[in-house]
Amino acid sequence: MEDRPPSQPTADRDTAPGETGAGQEHGGWYVDSRCTNCDVARQLAPELIREVAGRSEIVRQPRDSAETGRLHAAAFACPTRSIRRPGRRLDPAFDPFPLALDDDVLLCGHNSPRTAGANSYLLRRPSGSLMMIDTPRWNSALAARYEASGPVTDVLLTHRDHAAHGRRYADRFGARLWIHEGDLEAAPDADHVLRGTDPLEIADGVTAHPLPGHTRGSVLYVADERYCFSGDSLYWSRTTADVEVAESVTWYSIEELGASLARTADRLRFEWLLPGHGDRKRLPAPEMTRRLRHLTARVRMLRPRPIDFTAMRY
Repeated sequence: MEDRPPSQPTADRDTAPGETGAGQEHGGWYVDSRCTNCDVARQLAPELIREVAGRSEIVRQPRDSAETGRLHAAAFACPTRSIRRPGRRLDPAFDPFPLALDDDVLLCGHNSPRTAGANSYLLRRPSGSLMMIDTPRWNSALAARYEASGPVTDVLLTHRDHAAHGRRYADRFGARLWIHEGDLEAAPDADHVLRGTDPLEIADGVTAHPLPGHTRGSVLYVADERYCFSGDSLYWSRTTADVEVAESVTWYSIEELGASLARTADRLRFEWLLPGHGDRKRLPAPEMTRRLRHLTARVRMLRPRPIDFTAMRY
């Protein structure tokens, strides 16, 4: 039986894209009890969905079709499918993914519970081909949807926690699967294995920067001095309005992460920070560099602490 609050009104249809609805057609949205507080929905509809008592909650109903569209994006991204309307199934006609974030980056949506709800991305190359960074949930219809944006030549895994669907997507696309040796046991059949800590250009304009810390095999992928796909190593925090590390869920070594940042930060140049968990942010490259230097100094002062998901502040 569907988990629903008894007082929620029921709408009889969805508002089509671009159509202005009124009254209860915009109402009735709620978050069900399966929510894992992963933050994905709050990134996509921050004015409508907030963290309340350790989980996401709808803080107000959408007022127009644009806000309804943002709630549909949140619903189709949510790994537990917890963004709901009473008695309603999600209509595929309102699925916005893959969603353009910039000229050359698409957000995949459809986050997977097997990657703890991590974001994944498609990076467009000058040839028209694509690279997938980490992966959404797997199904063949979604794979076809992503292929419609262009041929996918590579699937780049940022670390072990996001490896669950890598091989299936790579095989479907006929693509090469990449992972670092430090996390190889999560994808032992990878086609390309990154080694050591030196940066490596893996394609024209795309460089892998090994960054041990969150896990032993964590990697940043930087493209065109514009985009940084950071996995779980770095993210933009709405709480602090700054670049942060997930100190309370660093599985391998916070001290190693500090050393990795000290070795790597001055080599990095990018405008877009695009993490697996935590929010995205675009800033001028010199400002990103300044913030990374300050982050490096802060992280080098940190010491190991027990894993604590409840201490994570997005």
